Amino acid sequence: MVTIRADEISNIIRERIEQYNREVKIVNTGTVLQVGDGIARIYGLDEVMAGELVEFEEGTIGIALNLESNNVGVVLMGDGLMIQEGSSVKATGKIAQIPVSEAYLGRVVNAWLNPLTVEVQFHLLNLGIISRRSVYEPLQTGLIAIDSMIPVGRGQRELIIGDRQTGKTAVATDTILNQQGQNVVCVYVAIGQKASSVAQVVNALQEKGAMEYTIVVAETADSPATLQYLAPYTGAALAEYFMYRERHTLIIYDDLSKQAQAYRQMSSITKTAGP
Repeated sequence: MVTIRADEISNIIRERIEQYNREVKIVNTGTVLQVGDGIARIYGLDEVMAGELVEFEEGTIGIALNLESNNVGVVLMGDGLMIQEGSSVKATGKIAQIPVSEAYLGRVVNAWLNPLTVEVQFHLLNLGIISRRSVYEPLQTGLIAIDSMIPVGRGQRELIIGDRQTGKTAVATDTILNQQGQNVVCVYVAIGQKASSVAQVVNALQEKGAMEYTIVVAETADSPATLQYLAPYTGAALAEYFMYRERHTLIIYDDLSKQAQAYRQMSSITKTAGP
């Protein structure tokens, strides 16, 4: 008969306790109440942050836009055709971000960028007004009427206003073409434009060799309102990446009225107060 001593039992229990390495992970989850028109309403997600990325059961990514007491309005980053009522959603704990790098130069991308193999995750820090240098250097547009009478300074914003078919896009593209050899990175953001119009702009930039220093972010008229809303933020993140690397940048939004329309469409669905 084999006898087991008490100290052996205690040693075995102690070894088992030391080897116990079960990982406990707390996940903030919710349930889909309603989905449609690029918006999903989620019950749960009690600790989700505004602008936080959430992941649906079938893999679609969304952004928490409207936080209410009993549900969360989520903007879908896809068509959401496979999302069903009652399916689960989990918060990722990450605020919406995109990978940015030099590799995007010369590319035409959409608002929701897929990661590149050479990506660099870049987190932006907002600079206060006091720490910024005042406008002291002009940005040459190549148009004598503008450069002589109403010059645009580097670090300045300028509104191109006019009726339809009056040449607003032509002014913007001519400004991009004039930056060749000026060490300026240009970002052209097309929001709600016809695909044929975007193709014409890209072809013009390619013919003149301007795509070498230009990034085109395009969300055409057939894109969901959610992606048209996010396109300017994508363009701004790309431009700021180069700005913080001490390179001059020029970003053109063509045009922001389409983004405002997309935001109003999203607001009417999610009941978010907006402009």
